[in-house]
Amino acid sequence: MTLNAARTGTTHPRTWLRVFLAGLALWIACLVVTLLTANANLVPTLILLGSFLVPVTFVAWAFERWRDEDVTAELIVSAFILGGVLGVLGASVLETYLLHPSPWLFLGVGLIEEAAKAGALIFVARRLSRRHARDGFVLGAAVGFGFAAFETAGYAFNALLTIQGLSLSALVQTELMRGVLTPFGHGLWTAVVGGVLFYEARGGRFRYTMPVILTYLWVSVVHAFWDYSHSIALALTFLFTGTRWQYQLLSMGYLPQPTTEQTRTFTLLSNGLLLIVAVLGLITLRVAWRRTTTEPSIARRH
Repeated sequence: MTLNAARTGTTHPRTWLRVFLAGLALWIACLVVTLLTANANLVPTLILLGSFLVPVTFVAWAFERWRDEDVTAELIVSAFILGGVLGVLGASVLETYLLHPSPWLFLGVGLIEEAAKAGALIFVARRLSRRHARDGFVLGAAVGFGFAAFETAGYAFNALLTIQGLSLSALVQTELMRGVLTPFGHGLWTAVVGGVLFYEARGGRFRYTMPVILTYLWVSVVHAFWDYSHSIALALTFLFTGTRWQYQLLSMGYLPQPTTEQTRTFTLLSNGLLLIVAVLGLITLRVAWRRTTTEPSIARRH
């Protein structure tokens, strides 16, 4: 029996994999039936299945691997649903009233959304009598994945609505893209903040020490870099491949039609930048994990 199995008192039957495969099959079936019948009543089901598939798979994995007397299944689910909703609502209110169009917009988004998720995590875990870094990683990830699920549902709904009417293809593309990227976004970033936050806790209370603040700021910058990747790729594309007439149109406030070569270049640069941000996030997670779970003070703090 593995160490993690000893913590939960069970083996791991890979329920999370069955959840993922079953959810994926249901999403595909819902998509096929929607296309065949043109039944708009199925669209909300399609949105929810696609938006929650990857995040719920994480919850199933965490339930199998990490639950114990402190991090119960109920707490993980609460972190996912309650934490995710509180994070989305808090971020929406703050972004509406605090942010305005500017070159620093996405940095503000990163700072606000990471703060909102951290606040939701603190609220969900407020009654935990003992806090361990590994619990912070798990619960932080649950809050982040919940945030991502509700946010993806909103993006999918917006993608559905176009000037020409309803676009099912745009909805599907949005859900597929965000489903692939979800493991490297909100769940990962909030897991890092949660792990360090729980590690620095003392006497049953959270402490906002310098490591916590620096981790939050760094994760917010990584988040902002992720959001900036599209704009950076667009700027680099025109910088490397732009023509004189395109620059003239840009100077007059018009966005020129890209060439086929520019479309390929933009896609390559955009995906490359997202890959870089994903690697940065994974490195940050690994460093935070090693520093908070392998030191002598690994024992739970009271």
